[in-house]
Amino acid sequence: MDKIIGMFLLFMFTFFSQAVTAENNTIRNLMSKTDIQTDSEFKERANDWRNGAIVYQVLVDRFAPPSDVESKRKFYQAPRVMKKWSELPAKGLYNEEAKVWGHEIEFWGGDLDSLTGKLHYLQDLGIDVLYLNPIFESFTNHKYDAWDYHKVDPAFGTRKQLAELANKLHSQGKKLVLDGVFNHMGRKSPFFQDSVLNPDGQWKDFFKMTEGKNAKHIGWMDVENLPELNLENQNVRDYIFEREDSVVQSYLNNEGIDGWRLDVACDLGFNILSDLTQAAHTSKPGSLVIGEIWNYPEEWYPAVDGVMNMHGRQIILEMISGKILPQIAADMWETMVLDSGMNHILKAWLIIDNHDTSRLGTIFPEAWAQQMARVLQFTLPGSPCLYYGSELGMTGGEDPEQRAPMRWDLVKNNNSTFIFHKNLISLRKSEPALRYGNFRKLDSRRLFAFMRKTNSVRETIIVVANPSKKEVNEFIQIRDGKVQNGTVLKDQFSDKTFPVVCGMAKLKVAPREILVLKAITEDFPGGYSRYDRVY
Repeated sequence: MDKIIGMFLLFMFTFFSQAVTAENNTIRNLMSKTDIQTDSEFKERANDWRNGAIVYQVLVDRFAPPSDVESKRKFYQAPRVMKKWSELPAKGLYNEEAKVWGHEIEFWGGDLDSLTGKLHYLQDLGIDVLYLNPIFESFTNHKYDAWDYHKVDPAFGTRKQLAELANKLHSQGKKLVLDGVFNHMGRKSPFFQDSVLNPDGQWKDFFKMTEGKNAKHIGWMDVENLPELNLENQNVRDYIFEREDSVVQSYLNNEGIDGWRLDVACDLGFNILSDLTQAAHTSKPGSLVIGEIWNYPEEWYPAVDGVMNMHGRQIILEMISGKILPQIAADMWETMVLDSGMNHILKAWLIIDNHDTSRLGTIFPEAWAQQMARVLQFTLPGSPCLYYGSELGMTGGEDPEQRAPMRWDLVKNNNSTFIFHKNLISLRKSEPALRYGNFRKLDSRRLFAFMRKTNSVRETIIVVANPSKKEVNEFIQIRDGKVQNGTVLKDQFSDKTFPVVCGMAKLKVAPREILVLKAITEDFPGGYSRYDRVY
């Protein structure tokens, strides 16, 4: 009987092993088919600024101090509070009358003028896109409770100043993206107040309400200060995105912005997102629509051009924390790219920290973990979104601690974190494969390993990360048939080199080390080249 059971178990193990292998081979074959492009297709990717752009996120109130602090105080009368630039935000008490938390109505006075004065810093840093958190007239500092989308908050400036900012960015070869909060407005909005006072007036059915005799307005996440818009109402659709003078289209055409990041986009749903995105593309071809969607990225494209890739972020953080094995993390990224498509993932914003999360330096106090997370953010497919000040080493926990004013005192040539980020940005901008190349997972039992490639072997990049406490010595299959035997791979951040033998490289990766490898394809001193006819 034991022999029969043993034979049965062996049969079942063999059967399931073969099934898993067949499934993996099917996925691998699908991946191989989807990551083969012609030169013209890669050129088309390269010419689309939305693919792999380096995005820099700014809270206008916190980025650059105003030139005249006293002149700003008139905008911040009680219960609002004007803070000193040296002060840090902290959790406040709930204000029953204003229906907001105390820290939501504390201000540091930054505006569009002071931001424009710092464009030289962004130019030197090397970013491609400036993304501004909401700038519309509103009650709070975060401005996710807009009063009127057609008005820039007077404390920030005017639409004319916004247009000037866009023009200056364009003159530097950069783009400008605004934050569109189109799921809800603020309780103090004149539109909402009128709908309450005049239920049969102009703004009738402009906001969502519960059904029944005692109907009341619905707040986003039941927050009383954030009444939800009724986006099924044609008047709302006209106001937000469908007419030429709508919010979405007017800022694209009149002020010359280049795109929208949509707050809580998942709440808008596929149909409304598709209509809004189409309206933006029709109004300004090549404009960008990014959705704040914390879900798995599959299916959201082309309803939006890209999501904020929080799923990809979570894989990175859990792997570095030791909660997901590196090879499983690589499998997850491969599956996500396959399910979502490269046209989507290249435009998706890969976030590591932002205004809704703790800063990277607080998530991972250890330098190795910070560097590994940031290198992966800048080498995996997508558009890395860098949160202001994180490149300087700013720290901060959950809201509102991560929204501290910019630490301009940390902009120093001896700031190692700053230097590291500038070098990383420079590498990213100089390597086409990192900006718009395909993604291939590399087989490894102990490393997070992948390749980014175009049709040119001279652009192939291989990334391997070892988040463990042990050194890893492992053969890695170099999945690029153009990498010639005997070629040497060189790490872009050190002097380490590894020879390629018959399409394999034996890598020695130190504990908690990440390598960014590129093939040395230069000619031999005597003129011989392995890459004369294979390039």
